[in-house]
Amino acid sequence: MKAVTWHGKRDVRVDSVPDPVVEDPTDVVVRVTSTGLCGSDLHLYEVLGPFIDVGDILGHEPMGVVEEVGPEVTEVKPGDRVVIPFNVSCGTCFMCGRGLQSQCETTQVREQGTGASLFGYTKLYGQVPGGQAEYLRVPFGNTLPIKVPDGPPDDRFVYLSDVLPTAWQAVEYADPGDSLVVLGLGPIGDMATRVAGHRGVGTVIGVDLVPERMARAEAHGVTVLDARDKDLVGHIRELTGGRGPEAVVDAVGMEAHGAPVAKLAHQAVGLLPDAIAAPFMKTAGVDRLHALRLAIDIVRRGGTISLSGVYGGMADPLPLLTLFDKQVQLRMGQANVWRWVPEILPLLTDEDPLGVDSFATHHLPLDEAPHAYEIFQRKRDGAVKVLLRP
Repeated sequence: MKAVTWHGKRDVRVDSVPDPVVEDPTDVVVRVTSTGLCGSDLHLYEVLGPFIDVGDILGHEPMGVVEEVGPEVTEVKPGDRVVIPFNVSCGTCFMCGRGLQSQCETTQVREQGTGASLFGYTKLYGQVPGGQAEYLRVPFGNTLPIKVPDGPPDDRFVYLSDVLPTAWQAVEYADPGDSLVVLGLGPIGDMATRVAGHRGVGTVIGVDLVPERMARAEAHGVTVLDARDKDLVGHIRELTGGRGPEAVVDAVGMEAHGAPVAKLAHQAVGLLPDAIAAPFMKTAGVDRLHALRLAIDIVRRGGTISLSGVYGGMADPLPLLTLFDKQVQLRMGQANVWRWVPEILPLLTDEDPLGVDSFATHHLPLDEAPHAYEIFQRKRDGAVKVLLRP
């Protein structure tokens, strides 16, 4: 089969690799019909090379049709249409039972000290072959796949793999009340503003600096501010009764702009041999914290910051004195996909209140994955959300 594989920094290729097969009695093999390109994939494209091997299959936002099932699979059958969550969770352990599928005790990567395994996402998270491919082996066939109805196009359901539950959890954790600021209007930030609007948050403000992203959010009724505004914090306070918003979602993480020293740290780590870079990245601070520090400045006293953007540095300094003084609550974590599916799926089966049908800016064949990564990483050609079609 064809699959998108990693070959080095900014070097992904479409290679021929062996087809996946049923290895465990509860495995299923899915023929992928759509698979997303995520901002987290850009971390692999840019800075996480020490934790990935040449030939590893990328991608964690797939959906498709069940082709084959193991002998103990009873909940899905060949021909069923399914979405595959990005976290590999068993659905039956203590953590899964608490709705914390991203901490699944069955698939935790204990040798790395991390939570549940992820599809297509480095040795830190299990080095499980990803979904930017023609076929995908999916474990836990009775509990992991999300069955969806036939009929509507893939765009209606594919975001259940990551974008929708990540944005939903970001807003849920923010508990915004009357006002929310979303920093970063990429796919997660954009969807978080839509979720907030759907849930009745009165004032929703989005902050970005990419014109296409800002225009998309504005078209959905979001008040949009330019991140380069020298009085950004002041203008946000003007819009939120002088106190700042009740909650801030940081949907930026490692992709943050505006921190040249940390940018140089990213570049320097990328030049180190893997044997040196890997432990350095696990113990040192290599993130650009501009967005998080901005969130701390913006949020009102007693408010909440919800982190959905991925941060990677172990020792990045936090201004704990300010957080303590402002009595800020900080919530974060990988999305627990199955925790939110029962709330989200009904919004996808009739009307389209979150605008998922037109959410993708680009639909490209799998063979054009290298081009897709390039335009998404460089924010060219209006690329905000890219779906690949095997």
